[in-house]
Amino acid sequence: MATANGAHLFNHYSSNSRFIHFTSRNTSSKLFLTKTSHFRRPKRCFHVNNTLSEKIHHPITEQGGESDLSSFAPDAASITSSIKYHAEFTPVFSPERFELPKAFFATAQSVRDSLLINWNATYDIYEKLNMKQAYYLSMEFLQGRALLNAIGNLELTGAFAEALKNLGHNLENVASQEPDAALGNGGLGRLASCFLDSLATLNYPAWGYGLRYKYGLFKQRITKDGQEEVAEDWLEIGSPWEVVRNDVSYPIKFYGKVCTGSDGKRYWIGGEDIKAVAYDVPIPGYKTRTTISLRLWSTQVPSADFDLSAFNAGEHTKACEAQANAEKICYILYPGDESEEGKILRLKQQYTLCSSSLQDIISRFERRSGDRIKWEEFPEKVAVQMNDTHPTLCIPELMRILIDLKGLNWNEAWNITQRTVAYTNHTVLPEALEKWSYELMQKLLPRHVEIIEAIDEELVHEIVLKYGSMDLNKLEEKLTTMRILENFDLPSSVAELFIKPEISVDDDTETVEVHDKVEASDKVVTNDEDDTGKKTSVKIEAAAEKDIDKKTPVSPEPSVIPPKKVRMANLCVVGGHAVNGVAEIHSEIVKEEVFNDFYELWPEKFQNKTNGVTPRRWIRFRNPPLSAIITKWTGTEDWVLKTEKLAELQKFADNEDLQNEWREAKRSNKIKVVSFLKEKTGYSVVPDAMFDIQVKRIHEYKRQLLNIFGIVYRYKKMKEMTAAERKTNFVPRVCIFGGKAFATYVQAKRIVKFITDVGATINHDPEIGDLLKVVFVPDYNVSVAELLIPASDLSEHISTAGMEASGTSNMKFAMNGCIQIGTLDGANVEIREEVGEENFFLFGAQAHEIAGLRKERADGKFVPDERFEEVKEFVRSGAFGSYNYDDLIGSLEGNEGFGRADYFLVGKDFPSYIECQEKVDEAYRDQKRWTKMSILNTAGSYKFSSDRTIHEYAKDIWNIEAVEIA
Repeated sequence: MATANGAHLFNHYSSNSRFIHFTSRNTSSKLFLTKTSHFRRPKRCFHVNNTLSEKIHHPITEQGGESDLSSFAPDAASITSSIKYHAEFTPVFSPERFELPKAFFATAQSVRDSLLINWNATYDIYEKLNMKQAYYLSMEFLQGRALLNAIGNLELTGAFAEALKNLGHNLENVASQEPDAALGNGGLGRLASCFLDSLATLNYPAWGYGLRYKYGLFKQRITKDGQEEVAEDWLEIGSPWEVVRNDVSYPIKFYGKVCTGSDGKRYWIGGEDIKAVAYDVPIPGYKTRTTISLRLWSTQVPSADFDLSAFNAGEHTKACEAQANAEKICYILYPGDESEEGKILRLKQQYTLCSSSLQDIISRFERRSGDRIKWEEFPEKVAVQMNDTHPTLCIPELMRILIDLKGLNWNEAWNITQRTVAYTNHTVLPEALEKWSYELMQKLLPRHVEIIEAIDEELVHEIVLKYGSMDLNKLEEKLTTMRILENFDLPSSVAELFIKPEISVDDDTETVEVHDKVEASDKVVTNDEDDTGKKTSVKIEAAAEKDIDKKTPVSPEPSVIPPKKVRMANLCVVGGHAVNGVAEIHSEIVKEEVFNDFYELWPEKFQNKTNGVTPRRWIRFRNPPLSAIITKWTGTEDWVLKTEKLAELQKFADNEDLQNEWREAKRSNKIKVVSFLKEKTGYSVVPDAMFDIQVKRIHEYKRQLLNIFGIVYRYKKMKEMTAAERKTNFVPRVCIFGGKAFATYVQAKRIVKFITDVGATINHDPEIGDLLKVVFVPDYNVSVAELLIPASDLSEHISTAGMEASGTSNMKFAMNGCIQIGTLDGANVEIREEVGEENFFLFGAQAHEIAGLRKERADGKFVPDERFEEVKEFVRSGAFGSYNYDDLIGSLEGNEGFGRADYFLVGKDFPSYIECQEKVDEAYRDQKRWTKMSILNTAGSYKFSSDRTIHEYAKDIWNIEAVEIA
């Protein structure tokens, strides 16, 4: 009906309207239409104010004088006209109908008009004032839908809702037409997007840089076989938000060779050349005109590289080869890297991000500097933050540009690079601390390898200078751990420090003579050197009762030469001025374990910056019922920007009126999820059950397997009881999972398959009914999270202690009044401190115990809990179908071996976990107690706003100041 009404209104407008009055937030324009659609160019002017120490006015006029139009605010009528204008004159669809997809594009384009004014003003003020600017480089930006966030930040939600109602549509239905931007996968990308929101909101001069993935990671489908991956289609009909900057493109080079010119300089020549073109996405701040950019790079080749002759000769594939090679760089987020081609493509992606972004940053620095470029001032104008190790190539790339292209010497370039670049570590997992094949990198980026080798040699000298007086074996061990280059001989300049003896055997006396010789592979069983270090003799006892023919030479077994690697995380630490972890416990692990040797060398580099999430998207816009309650009981909307005001809810936590309102808000959100789950999965659930949710990337260390084993145990116990006993012992639960397993991560995909099989069995068991449901939500993304998180009662953050760097979904759940069950891992530690120990369900081993528990397993001393063994046998019995889960269960058995021995301690923590779940049931039965816990979780989440995190980055790492676009 809405579509028909919308079509009627739109057709009426098209045939009758001759005049549109459009007003943006900053400017008002009148567009006069005739039947031939000619336009009279409108007058347009505005001014912006800057607040560093005083307000500076910047008039920008067009055919007129300066005018302050800040008082103009779009109303529903002008927005209606703007939407209708874009529907007809910025067409993406045919003109006949005004259905939901067309309504979304027209609405988004109308919003973008308002953003463009602020966006251009922000660009202009940054150029004119030439203040220091931060640049956030990340392989992922998991933005989610932009429409509701943008109009919320512009404070135009009500006006747009009314305008769309005038056109026969509902704002929520229109917003639902927007596909999630497929630019990220998990917490890393969502954190980056929250940071951009806070940077804009807090008026910090900053930009984000990423890649414009055509197909994203993948779209997840759940079938009887588990997870299936298909390409994302988010750009299939285009994006109304992005603006291509055809005047902003930079050359990118791969392969080739490095030679020395007649001037003595090194030149990188030949190879494969492509270009990166900029696509900008506006990021508006909340209650501010600051609108910053997320600049995404797309790769292509010039038209001249199209081989027309080959095409005309019928060699079509050859003719398009260069373009195909360039375009595929930005096809997929994290392409599979099992093959050599996959590894090359990933490295190309990382270098494209780094090179294009740095060329852009340097171009901006030169433009703003005008005729007086002083490179020593570069770190005073530029801060580059590397989000994890993916942008590590920023370090050698900045060195290359400064030395090879700008003519600086090594010391000057190295000083500038170290003062400019900083590194955020997001993981303690060895596989995520990237190492690249030296051979592959040398082939693809030969000049960068030369620079990395030189950085590594400098590092070696610095380590020797610092620790040269220590025992040589310890010094060698330290060098082995800290070097950027792995499995490399020491540089000749320090190799003589590590002279190892040569052993020769006198056949008659069985005496070993030790001679000075540098042999990295020599091994000395006994070395009784005298104080002078000269030749000495060591007696070796002959093997007892063995007839050894001393005259017969023994051929040594050929040794396996380990592959040469480049350690990207080590390069990040060496090349930057700051290294931060993302939660207190994680930062301590970074200092004490992951980079302990570097911490001893440069303790001043290491910081903690606990992650945060934006309260705008995660409460204000996506949980309106809860937002209204918070505003009512705190007496202000200031909590949206000053989350410390959430703490004021603590004093009302026992108030019955607040508790009743709180429960009603939660139930209304759960009713939405009930409809969503029915639509997406076909399963029916009841809103009065506890919604128990674990949504995150599928990985063994996040332990979805522990969760589903706990559910299997619960189900088995239910089946052993009478109906009356079940109701007495268990509260109704809806257990919801969501997340993607990486396409080549076999064990993670087995876990997805197992969850869906368990769900299929339990959900169709009439004896259990609504007492237990298990639902796997396909294609989990930000938009799904925005539905599930406000409806959650219990959230599972149950990773093996010491393995989750921070987690940010735990913060989103806490903000929305969800109680958590979890280990002392990542930000869980700080959340528990803030919300109160009694309002957090804690279980499991702690981080300092993990190494000992793994050793206990390796020594064969671990005795599994009988309940855990019971669950495994129940699964093997075929209770959940005929699929063979031996490989999955086998990972939890044995004491050693790759993929076995329960490395993530599922079995060890299982008894603690199910006992903790019994406490959850007990607490949920007392709804007054549970609601108070929920309120105190929201009240205690004030610390976890990304605004707080960004203030800390701005002050402690970037040294930038806020600039308001007034």
